[in-house]
Amino acid sequence: MQLLAVPMASSGSGGITLLLPLILIVGMIWFMSRTQKKQRQRQADTVAKLSPGTKVITTSGLVGIVEETDDDYVTLEISEGVLVQVVKAAVGRVIPEEDGVDDEPAAAADDHADATSQVPTPEKVDVPDAGGEKADGKVQDAPKLPPTHTEN
Repeated sequence: MQLLAVPMASSGSGGITLLLPLILIVGMIWFMSRTQKKQRQRQADTVAKLSPGTKVITTSGLVGIVEETDDDYVTLEISEGVLVQVVKAAVGRVIPEEDGVDDEPAAAADDHADATSQVPTPEKVDVPDAGGEKADGKVQDAPKLPPTHTEN
């Protein structure tokens, strides 16, 4: 008895199918590192632009106004006369000045008030056993449902 080894037919693209996942993984790693590099650069630019009088939020959520900057530290005034020294890397973001921002919310509130004044208010609907008022004017509790399980 003699066994013969017959080569199996292949599509010829075996090398590409093995390289495709590797190329995708390398591409994802490159893209993620590029994105992180941009974020680090933005943070470094923000910290470099800090000057006295700038309002900032730290990464821990502390809000304050920059009093002075050092090579490694920033002194923030978090309340009247209360100064805190934090590491420059702890500055999360700069709060923009609110010069023209105050007018916009008032206009938006006026638009909202106009829209709500035009909407008709629904009439009071009497629903039985919905925790309404009793005849003597006192509010009664909503009906309670029986327990769905037993306690040990």
